[in-house]
Amino acid sequence: MAIDAGRERAPYALHPRASRGRLRPEPESPTRNVFRRDCDRIIHSTAFRRLKHKTQVFVAHEGDHYRTRLTHTLEVAQIARSLARALGLDEDLAEALALAHDLGHPPFGHVGEQALDKCLAPFGGFDHNVQTLRVVMRLERHYAAFDGLNLTRETLEGLIKHNGPLAGPDGVPSAHYRERGIPAAITQYAQALAAPLWTQASGEAQSAAIADDIAYDAHDIDDGLRAGLFGIDELAQLPIMGDVLAGIRAEYPGLEAARLAHELVRRLITLMIEDVVRSSEARLQTLAPRSVDDLYRADRAVIAFSEAMADADRAIKAFLFPRMYRHPSILRITEAAKSVVRDLFVHFSARPQDMPADWNEGFAAAGAGARARRIGDFIAGMTDNFALAEHTRHFDSTPELR
Repeated sequence: MAIDAGRERAPYALHPRASRGRLRPEPESPTRNVFRRDCDRIIHSTAFRRLKHKTQVFVAHEGDHYRTRLTHTLEVAQIARSLARALGLDEDLAEALALAHDLGHPPFGHVGEQALDKCLAPFGGFDHNVQTLRVVMRLERHYAAFDGLNLTRETLEGLIKHNGPLAGPDGVPSAHYRERGIPAAITQYAQALAAPLWTQASGEAQSAAIADDIAYDAHDIDDGLRAGLFGIDELAQLPIMGDVLAGIRAEYPGLEAARLAHELVRRLITLMIEDVVRSSEARLQTLAPRSVDDLYRADRAVIAFSEAMADADRAIKAFLFPRMYRHPSILRITEAAKSVVRDLFVHFSARPQDMPADWNEGFAAAGAGARARRIGDFIAGMTDNFALAEHTRHFDSTPELR
């Protein structure tokens, strides 16, 4: 399947010339369309640069060859563009959504998020998807005319619906938010955008979301093999993986382990991309959408794995969870990382004057919830290295995350 050749823009693609614009109107760029401009603003943001030193699974100083949040983001962007090109969607918008989707992650990855969520529980908790919106709508403060990046409504709506619809037509929250409810910040942002929470995401946003899944599966396998958390022959028991490994070994007998692992990951990514293209084209043919509105009103996502590949995706995640994310050596480090985040939150709550002056401005006059959220924003913006340095500055003992 020669998908790199791309296809003519589909009628269900979002078009930059038909954008609903930005919350704060701006003159258009004479050299870039609005979605390309969104990409560029994200790439030049402070939050994007910080992803270089934020944990994916392994903390940054575990080794230079492991993924960081930045390298993961770049890999998601490449896959999202490939899918958008093959399906006739807008590549720039798909890339913008991929580039921005993890901007709200705090230091130390998901464990940092868990620690902040617990610290902020009395004030609405912490969710990295919500934090991404706070970053792009408020916390980036470089432009003279506005806070945030003033991204297009299409990009912002895609970020809100990164995990799909947030509620049903009856307003009942989807599974992701059923237990705790939809965060108030998301509801407010969605109202500002006039974006109903019950509709599907755009095809471009769906492409970025499935690209995130593909990158996670393939590259966590690569990092787990490199770290010695499991062996390559263990993967042969998984759906699809056994056939891929058998094919590589038949074609390249005696291939060294490092090349075998890379070839496995490379072929897995290709298989997953091709599967998404085939299954999405079949869904699109059945739906026969004539505009993006038809995608919004569909009863399910159309950019998705086939049932067989979805089963393989679940099997890979089920394999990785105990062997990688819950591996004793990883758990020991992540528990220590949680303690760093908790200590910093408690310290800055007691001594807000130890935050930089611009973060401390007007702090005393703010309510308890606003003060806690500002501390959370400050910590969430930290890189792993800066969080550890701040902990060393304020505490006598800082755990060694190795």
